[in-house]
Amino acid sequence: MSPDQHRPATGDHGRASQEVTALAPGRRALVAFGRFWWDFLVGDTPELLIGSLAALGAAALLAHGVGVRSVVVGSLPAFVVLVLVLSSLRARARIRAARRTELER
Repeated sequence: MSPDQHRPATGDHGRASQEVTALAPGRRALVAFGRFWWDFLVGDTPELLIGSLAALGAAALLAHGVGVRSVVVGSLPAFVVLVLVLSSLRARARIRAARRTELER
């Protein structure tokens, strides 16, 4: 096919814009779906997503390396609690920094 076959004819702009409009809702839905999952998983605290993935990875490595299920079952909640504590400490530090900034004004 030549490049001219892909271009709309001079009097055929309406049909080309209808085709783009017909594709736009599908693309919009895909973008909205991606934004939903990004907001759901990452949200305001990306460290929770990263920490959860790290906890799952560490548990998987323990399961593969140690092979004792009780170690993995006990370590996964400990990893999750550690991630939550670190996230809370980070949030507390951000709040303190924001208060200091407000008091300096």
